[in-house]
Amino acid sequence: MNTTPAPIRAVLADDERLMRDQLRARLTEVWPELHIVAEARNGQEAVALTAEHRPDVVFLDIRMPGMTGIEAARDILQLDVGDDGLLPEIVFITAYDEYAVQAFEQGAVDYVLKPAERERLAVTAARLRQRLAARQDEDAPAAEPPPRVQAALHQLAGSPSYLGWIQASVGTAIQMIPVDEVLFFISDEKYTRVQTAQVEALIRKPIKELVQELDPALFWQIHRSTLVAVKAIAAVTRDFRGRQIVGIKGHGQKLEVSRSYVHLFKSM
Repeated sequence: MNTTPAPIRAVLADDERLMRDQLRARLTEVWPELHIVAEARNGQEAVALTAEHRPDVVFLDIRMPGMTGIEAARDILQLDVGDDGLLPEIVFITAYDEYAVQAFEQGAVDYVLKPAERERLAVTAARLRQRLAARQDEDAPAAEPPPRVQAALHQLAGSPSYLGWIQASVGTAIQMIPVDEVLFFISDEKYTRVQTAQVEALIRKPIKELVQELDPALFWQIHRSTLVAVKAIAAVTRDFRGRQIVGIKGHGQKLEVSRSYVHLFKSM
């Protein structure tokens, strides 16, 4: 009689192909027996592919277009579970390091911060193996998500979500830049420049989207095309035309403050 256990099956969901590639590669390293059966580019695809393949685990990026990872998780946990009566385990992949970490740490659902590190993924893999093994040992697995999972999703949905990492182009490479290292963002028609003390990079995300994703206590919009890290402001002066100009600590860039944002520096 064949006693080989069935392979553990997973669905990956992230709107960034490079992030899916990285996650797949590192999961293969730390969990070689995991079988990735499908990859989704958004929340709707994640729900549909989960319904089709019935995986044991679903890895969900929290911020995806159309439907967030949290919304997708809620729909996934309402799917018809079929004959086995089991719902998939949920793991959130997120660049938002302030995203209700307490709910994650309580163990209701798991999370991995971008960029996915091998050591952290190994911890997640061990947790998932333990949970899946425990579920197989239960006599009557429930078809409803445990209350602790529902409570965690509710907490996550109501928590502030601020970007913790920027995925940017630096030459021909893709680099993950911590938001707390960014001095300022400046946009033109096609790209947004991301400036740190050491790196100048480009992203396609416009300022109007970054404004929604960055902590407003840490980044101020001073022009329709400019966001500046408050901690990076060295001084605000006036030029010969009376315009306010922001100087950046340790950097020669001078950033103009438009009339719509002069109220940020009322004392001048």
